[in-house]
Amino acid sequence: MLDALKLMRIPFSVYLMPIFWFSVSTADSFSTTRALGIFLIIHLLVYPASNGYNSYFDKDEGSIGGLKNPPNVNKSLFWLVVIFDLLAIGMAFLLSAAFAACITIYLLVSKAYSYDKIRLKKYPIISTLVVIFFQGAFTFIMVQVGLGYKTEYLFRPQNLVFAAVSSLFLCGSYPITQIYQHEEDARRGDKTLSLLLGIKGTLLFAAISLLVASAVLGIAYFKNQQLQNMFIFLVCTAPVVVFFSQWFWKVTKNPDEANFENTMRMNKTSSLSISLAFILMILWS
Repeated sequence: MLDALKLMRIPFSVYLMPIFWFSVSTADSFSTTRALGIFLIIHLLVYPASNGYNSYFDKDEGSIGGLKNPPNVNKSLFWLVVIFDLLAIGMAFLLSAAFAACITIYLLVSKAYSYDKIRLKKYPIISTLVVIFFQGAFTFIMVQVGLGYKTEYLFRPQNLVFAAVSSLFLCGSYPITQIYQHEEDARRGDKTLSLLLGIKGTLLFAAISLLVASAVLGIAYFKNQQLQNMFIFLVCTAPVVVFFSQWFWKVTKNPDEANFENTMRMNKTSSLSISLAFILMILWS
């Protein structure tokens, strides 16, 4: 059971925190208690359940996100995923039926990503579009559904722009998580976007996507007269720009630099820096 719990990779959920904080930072008002409940459901139950299900079907032998040396998969992992799924849906229902429905949809889509009879992971473009939409815009809206916002707020143009930005950020960060797994993905027949682009192509694609996302976010803040948010974002994400630039340069000289350790450092730096930016915006407002 301990090995199964390790494969749920709960600490790895920290790398997906920015979408939650971004969504909360754009909300006009919210209950701190509800926000905490949403955070716990998504990061301690939903994401780990998705990670565990992915590991159950992948049966990785090499490093995976959050685990350099993953333990062997066993049947208890499947049942642990089921327990986490049921807990996530049940706890979400305590907040609202709509939020529980969103959580259910997310969990089902995450299963289709890995399930061997569907396995969206085999298709680089489709899987990327699914991941960046559901981990980005869908999760952004889902958090606000949990906070109690109604349809007219969720789908107003300003909010949809922010939701789209969250997917643009995922478009940049998602392929990076695959950059050190090319050999194992190819062996399984999973043609990921990163494998399709190659190592240097992945980093170039990520750089362009993240630049576009930051530009759109900056324009949105400017139009909404939130210049302080633009300033906070630029200051807090400076370490990301520095680390990514240095890493890009090293990889151009030596492709072996695109390894598990550097990828995890990049993910950690990016997640904590961007999360800090949105948390400061929440405190400012």
